[in-house]
Amino acid sequence: LQGYASEMDNPNLVHLIPSALQNKKEILFGNLPEIYEFHNRQIFLKEIENCIENPDLLARCFLKRKEDLQIYEKYCQNKPRSEALWRQCGDSIFFQECQRKLDHKLSLDAYLLKPVQRITKYQLLLKEMLKCSKNSEGTAELEEALATMLDIIKSVNDSMHQIAITGYEGDVSELGKLLMQGSFNVWTDHKKGHNKVKDLARFKPMQRHLFLYTKILLFCKKREENTDGHEKTASYSFKNSLKMSTVGITENVKGDNKKFEIWYNGREEVYIIQASSVELKNTWISEIRKVLT
Repeated sequence: LQGYASEMDNPNLVHLIPSALQNKKEILFGNLPEIYEFHNRQIFLKEIENCIENPDLLARCFLKRKEDLQIYEKYCQNKPRSEALWRQCGDSIFFQECQRKLDHKLSLDAYLLKPVQRITKYQLLLKEMLKCSKNSEGTAELEEALATMLDIIKSVNDSMHQIAITGYEGDVSELGKLLMQGSFNVWTDHKKGHNKVKDLARFKPMQRHLFLYTKILLFCKKREENTDGHEKTASYSFKNSLKMSTVGITENVKGDNKKFEIWYNGREEVYIIQASSVELKNTWISEIRKVLT
């Protein structure tokens, strides 16, 4: 923040800033200042240090700070935008100059990855502690703390997919909480329309990426695009949506225990959905059930 973000306001370096980076500090750094502020207050650190003598109390620190740690979600959501901007401007003289002054071996992008690595590291540490604390006093709390951290990581992961949805007319933020997302084989069987269509639809499934919100289920088609020789970035082009207030679900489809049905308008439209495993199918069904009830 001192060596790069502040330098973007340094009048002596302004002429070195590439035009694509003008007024884009918030995109490049996301809410890094907020994350810095949280740790710099050292409340979390002190709480953890107080557990050196009583490791049983450690889980409580995480449970107590659950909301604070959600600032990482916001950071990770912005990460793809930040990376795209870095690919555009990362080799500019401005960044080289900042790096030279700081005498850093690594360039800025390596440091911008740190918060993402940090939030995924906490759950590994909690897992290790659980291994060492079988049936001790703090075990149940440790399990709860681990579940909390895994929940934050799942949210981070889901939201990074969600920002890649294209072609949806509405506002994704108004669809309620994103509960699940994932790829499935989907067959459709609609009462209306030509019978031929129905027969063809039976055999060849469509690959669809589903996003389950509290209010709506979105069906998207995943597209992977190569960006200037860099890693593939996935985007999800919107195909159709079902309001959760009007759908029904059939948990078992004859002949395949990985399939379930979602139907609309008294089975006028039926979507047969095949998960990659029975476990995954059951997780989705229980989430959908919760929404429906």
